[in-house]
Amino acid sequence: MPVDDSQPLIAHLIELRKRLLNCIITVLLLFLMLAYFSNEIYQFVSAPLIRQLPQGASMIATTITSPFLTPIKLTVMVSIFISVPMILYQFWAFIAPALYKHERRLTLPLLVSSSLLFYLGMVFAYFIVFPLAFGFFAKTAPEGVLIAPDISSYLNFIMALFMAFGLSFELPVAIVLLCRTGVVTPDFLTTKRPYVFVATFVVGMLLTPPDIFSQTLLAIPMYLLFEMGIFFARFCPVKKIRHS
Repeated sequence: MPVDDSQPLIAHLIELRKRLLNCIITVLLLFLMLAYFSNEIYQFVSAPLIRQLPQGASMIATTITSPFLTPIKLTVMVSIFISVPMILYQFWAFIAPALYKHERRLTLPLLVSSSLLFYLGMVFAYFIVFPLAFGFFAKTAPEGVLIAPDISSYLNFIMALFMAFGLSFELPVAIVLLCRTGVVTPDFLTTKRPYVFVATFVVGMLLTPPDIFSQTLLAIPMYLLFEMGIFFARFCPVKKIRHS
């Protein structure tokens, strides 16, 4: 009898649907809990900019629906960011059956470190980058120009920076994984330092808004994270798989 190869594929699709539904339900539940505080969340996120505005200046809404929709959009994004550990866990749970036993032991350290580094990148952006960047922009505005940022434009701006810094702070985890699996070695990465230094500014240009200040504030930490990844990779030798 011919073997029905479609059954494994269907089983994988069902499992994938289950994992995606778990992620969606997590985000939805968090959103429902946070929706009532959407205005307070926006006030907290916009505080670094408001503190840098000249006296008497304020943010504005250029469309009728912006005062309502913008905080809601932010709350959705916050719900997704908070759900990152669950999303990463669901991703691991989906691929775990295909992993070796020694690879599964890395799961908890990777989940914890990836989540912490992602949040650390966002914290760095909020407490370090935002005050410096907004203070710089406010002080360099031409005389006679009233600074009144639109709330929707501000949301797009900070979301881009949050994602850029959150993802860039995952660099040490990526380096450790690459070195542990034998794709590259710490010594090889050390010889590529000049190229990586230039590449961090290119990545900063692609991931951040089009200003040299934001690009530099992303590129420098990214290069330091690259060095951190090399440092920790030296303590994680290549894992040799024993064949039975």
